[in-house]
Amino acid sequence: MTRQTPLPAPSVARKPSNMSDKLRIVTIAAETAPFSKAGGLGDVARSLPKALKRNGHKVIAITPLHGVIDIKKNGLKKLGNDIQVEMDETKTLSFDYYKAYLMDGLPIYFIDRKEYFFNFKTIYGTKVANERFFFFNLACLKLIELLNIKPDIIHCNDWHTGLIPYFLKKRFQKSECLKHSASVYTIHNLAFQMGSDKGAGKKIDNGYSRLPRFADKSGILGINFAKRAIVNADIINTVSEQYAKEIMTPKFGEDLNRILKNRKDRVFGIVNGIDYSIFNPKKDKEIKTNYDYRSIDKKEENKTYLQKIFKLPQNKDIPILGMVTRITEQKGFDLLMQIADDLLAQDIQIVIAGTGEKKYEDFFKKLQKKYPKKVGAHLEFSTKKAVEIYAGSDIFLMPSRFEPCGLGQLISMRYGSVPVVHAVGGLVDTVTDYDPKKAEGNGFIFKEYESSQFLIAVIRAIETYQHKDAWKKLVQKGMKQSSSWEIPAEKYSALFKKAIKFKKENHKN
Repeated sequence: MTRQTPLPAPSVARKPSNMSDKLRIVTIAAETAPFSKAGGLGDVARSLPKALKRNGHKVIAITPLHGVIDIKKNGLKKLGNDIQVEMDETKTLSFDYYKAYLMDGLPIYFIDRKEYFFNFKTIYGTKVANERFFFFNLACLKLIELLNIKPDIIHCNDWHTGLIPYFLKKRFQKSECLKHSASVYTIHNLAFQMGSDKGAGKKIDNGYSRLPRFADKSGILGINFAKRAIVNADIINTVSEQYAKEIMTPKFGEDLNRILKNRKDRVFGIVNGIDYSIFNPKKDKEIKTNYDYRSIDKKEENKTYLQKIFKLPQNKDIPILGMVTRITEQKGFDLLMQIADDLLAQDIQIVIAGTGEKKYEDFFKKLQKKYPKKVGAHLEFSTKKAVEIYAGSDIFLMPSRFEPCGLGQLISMRYGSVPVVHAVGGLVDTVTDYDPKKAEGNGFIFKEYESSQFLIAVIRAIETYQHKDAWKKLVQKGMKQSSSWEIPAEKYSALFKKAIKFKKENHKN
């Protein structure tokens, strides 16, 4: 497996000459909680900027003004309208922008052109995805110029921001505001590379040729945003060290492994954190009873409440297996379908919250009818149901086929639900297999993506659950584990300084 250039530890990272410890950072994402959220990206886009701000950096965030955002409720203030941005030499479009705050001193700007964003009541899934994010990428850079920010770093998140590193090199290289800005592109999920994820466009775009004109609709559809970012960004990083290694292999590289290998000295991995001000069972207002690792017995009240709301028999001795996830093949539901009957032959209950592919949703509906006293399913997205499952379940299932980082296992351990995971991506970096003899580990791992191996891992967890003293210690270990954004934010600071150094070296060359 290809070795990476190691990222220096934050405390010993060498500071490039004339570089301030405190940076001007612009972070850009297609979704940012609490304003808009479809998945884990929204959580990261909220929490990482806040952690960087707490470390003394000057940070602003930029995101689209989606139709799901309540302007009045969220306190957005309109600051500008009809701002002109050149799409190419033949086409100019305009946008409006709004402002709110993620926290004191951390502004977030919202870009809107109604035909691309506010008119849609969904964040993703439109037929003009490439077109709207092509526009968004240019509008972000125009807004940065308008605000006269002169960022040291522009942090781009996933394919929706993938053209920004390209535009910085090809269109804004002489801009007084942007010519010194280094770009960092974070891959949250390499499977998503462009608006039309299924199609020849992924391979047609070589990542180097000149972009088509904006009026060329078919040409725009063929742009591979992720590939453009990987080719042009000063640094590429992923959301776990293991995933950074995996994406340079054919198995996980999604046809981009060769390009990534060509830039392996620029590829790094930093595991995500979770926001302790949000995910805290001691203070969480969304759960039935608050608790921490010192008052672990109070978790049982959340367990019996979970059984009640899912209309399952209330019995604190039956282990509850929980899932909070997108219901897709990536998340391992093909394995779960294969072992469901064998698993439900055990004295257990399963609860799930999430939405996704129809065949898997239909499977859970049938499973619920077949095992009404053992299966509970809430097949729609609900933040409240999610946290109720984290707080009330005993065991948390994440049999993902691949998992760039995963937040579910971090949140579940924070709430005292022990994870069972497939050994991929961020799950490898955050979960260690339980050894009852040494009392080591914080979860249960299966290495081969096979239903039999998944079943064995779950049975191991169920059997360990029966040993109450050992189980209590295992739960407490997970709850005490540090998964905050403090350390990841320090690592990002070091990574950003490395990107600035690369940018300066490229200028010299």
